[in-house]
Amino acid sequence: CCVMSHESVPSVVEPTVAFGARLANSPAFKELFRDGMGLVEETAAYLDGPGRAESRELERGPALAYATESMRLTTRLMQLASWLLLQRAIGAGEMTHEEARKEKHRISLTDIGRGNSLSGSEQLPQGLNEIIERSLSLHQRVMKLDVMLNVQAKSEASQQQSPVNAQFDEEVPPAVRAIA
Repeated sequence: CCVMSHESVPSVVEPTVAFGARLANSPAFKELFRDGMGLVEETAAYLDGPGRAESRELERGPALAYATESMRLTTRLMQLASWLLLQRAIGAGEMTHEEARKEKHRISLTDIGRGNSLSGSEQLPQGLNEIIERSLSLHQRVMKLDVMLNVQAKSEASQQQSPVNAQFDEEVPPAVRAIA
C-alpha cells in the first residue's frame, strides 16, 4: 500500500514525567508534607513548653529516657523533613534528579526508627509518647514512598543502560520509536 519515510511520520511521543515529579505535585504528597512539617512544629512547641515542664518532674532514670527519646525524635523528624523538602524541590523543578541524588546521601531514613527500649521509658509523659508514635507512623509512610522512588530510579537506570535499548535507539528512527 503505502511507504512512509520516518520524516513524514509525526512524533507522538511526549516526554515521560517521572514518578518522583508527579508524586511531589500530588494531593497525597502535599498532605504528607503538611503532616510532616506540622509534626515538626508541634514537636518543637511541645518540647519547648509542656514537655520541658514534664521532664523536670521525672526522676533520674525516666529523665534520661526522656532526653534520649527526645533526641531520637528530633533526629527522626529532621531527617524526615529533609526528605520531604528534597522531594518538594524536585517536584517544583528547583533541583534536578542528579542534584537530588547527590544530596540524598545525607539523609538517613533507615537509622531513625524506634530505638532500643530504655530503662524508665514506661514513665515517659503521654504527650511525648504520642508524638513519638506519630513520628514513627510518618517515618513508615515516607519509607514506603522512598522505596517506590528507589525502585523506579533503578528501573529507569537499567533501561538506560540496557544494550538492547542502546541498539534500539541507534537503529530505529525516532518517529518509528514513537509508534513502536
